[in-house]
Amino acid sequence: MNTPPAQPRPPDAARAANALDAAAITAVRADAYKIPTDSPEQDGTFEWKSTTLVLVEIDAGGRTGLGYTYTDASAANLIRDTLAQVLLHEDATRITALSQRLWQRVRNIGRSGLCATAISALDFALWDLNARRLDIPLAHLLGGTLRERVPIYGSGGFTNYDDAKLREQLGHWVHEDGCTAVKMKVGRQPGRDPERVRAAREAIGDAALFVDANGALTVNGALQSAERFAAHGVVWFEEPVSSDDLAGMRRVRDGTPATIDIAAGEYAYTPDDFRRMLETGAVDVLQADATRCGGATGFLRAAQLCDAWHIPLSAHCAPALHRHLSAAAPRLRHIEWFHDHVRIESMLFDGAPAPERGTIRPDLSRPGCGLEFKRADAQSFALT
Repeated sequence: MNTPPAQPRPPDAARAANALDAAAITAVRADAYKIPTDSPEQDGTFEWKSTTLVLVEIDAGGRTGLGYTYTDASAANLIRDTLAQVLLHEDATRITALSQRLWQRVRNIGRSGLCATAISALDFALWDLNARRLDIPLAHLLGGTLRERVPIYGSGGFTNYDDAKLREQLGHWVHEDGCTAVKMKVGRQPGRDPERVRAAREAIGDAALFVDANGALTVNGALQSAERFAAHGVVWFEEPVSSDDLAGMRRVRDGTPATIDIAAGEYAYTPDDFRRMLETGAVDVLQADATRCGGATGFLRAAQLCDAWHIPLSAHCAPALHRHLSAAAPRLRHIEWFHDHVRIESMLFDGAPAPERGTIRPDLSRPGCGLEFKRADAQSFALT
């Protein structure tokens, strides 16, 4: 029996097939890098001497998308051994569907924490990949910029710094980088915090002063500290108590002078986490971290919730990663210019932002997120 000759595909079908082939994900890579801090660092509940960055790369159609997160090195193994299989050979343009499948894959592992950070890096890499394939900046793929520049606030002021180092660091951000706000850590020794806050105020003049307890205090302790901080013009009190204690945070918010905003959200991993925080009335400003809350997709969902609740949004840390997202997010107030991450991103990424009169901007002359990883420079820090 003779087999009839194959019929040529109609032109439209052939073009569609070629486009699908070009969008197919051909590789997913993950590597971890451990970068020592420039000096030991400490906040209200934790201390560290290094920071681990997990870098993700996704290939499709001859282009590579880049994403990263600050987490444990084991996230790289989770990506390589478990999550990469969800993405390989799939259509890279189906970001929402792929992101949802990643979250489904970790249902029995546990979504929050390590899994969330791994998914965050993958999701961001998918967005970056699609922007690079279209040869457009990421902000344009996200719907365009609402602002050309995004304000930053200097963040560090670790609890193990002496007063001289505290003044030097905070003063530099204000007087050299043009920041109109800076943040310092508190809560390790609450009795000494007023002295440290006074030293910070002397160094920064009229700039806005933020404090962050990283959940170190009790409700009563936080209320007492808030009164003392208000006397020195503090206008932002971050995680006065653990963000797991939403009722306690609401009590602190209700009892804190109206001149001080209560902020939290860096440990929210899913839209439900953000929703519960907003429903409880726990914060005046919601923070979101795209390296933890599901990448660009999760960050934009947090931004939409803020818009619906008429609450300002602040991007937590990782400024090089957040600048395109922040430029496109409604109600965005600022990005945290965190000492650790600023140093790492300037060391390891070509295209990392530099402050311009207290702002950073997305580089719209480059495709995607505008970053290129300096692999040779990073090799000495490689773990896996």
